[in-house]
Amino acid sequence: MKKWIIGPIAIALIGGIAGYAYYYYVGCASGTCMITSKPLNSTLYGVVMGGLLGSLFFPKPKV
Repeated sequence: MKKWIIGPIAIALIGGIAGYAYYYYVGCASGTCMITSKPLNSTLYGVVMGGLLGSLFFPKPKV
């Protein structure tokens, strides 16, 4: 596969792991926080932010 596809996907996976780790270690005790109150929300937020960050470092080449 192309490097500009693999890079953002790898960083998105790392972001997902970081999002779950944030939920596990910090989280939200009261359950009123939108992102950190559930592990799925926190993990998906990490994946999206990691994908966006990864797309900055691995831009699609111009044809």
